[in-house]
Amino acid sequence: MPTEPPPLTVARAVHRAVEVCEIGELDEPLEELLLRFEDDDEPIHAVENIELRIDESLGAIDPDWEQSGSLSMARSVVVYLAYRRDEIDADAEELLRLAARAEFAGHPPPPVAQWLQLAGIAV
Repeated sequence: MPTEPPPLTVARAVHRAVEVCEIGELDEPLEELLLRFEDDDEPIHAVENIELRIDESLGAIDPDWEQSGSLSMARSVVVYLAYRRDEIDADAEELLRLAARAEFAGHPPPPVAQWLQLAGIAV
């Protein structure tokens, strides 16, 4: 009988990130991000450079992904969960707040700040 939860996979982390970044309907770039990682069952802690893996996929989805609040925050959530796997089930607003603080030291760039404001998240 296992005493610990199963490892967090890249697919589950991306799914959770997309889930918490949905504002209204799922936008097409977030849906594509989800599809790119839906079968990635590698434990996220085993990925040598999760930032690079996510950045490469985001670049293929949208070369200007850093100008997208939803994609930037989805990336932030995945990276945050890579280091704080225990937060996978955190409240969506709290997870977004924590990821934004960790990624942007409390000072998100304008597209992200605007997106967070629309989402009702105060960093």
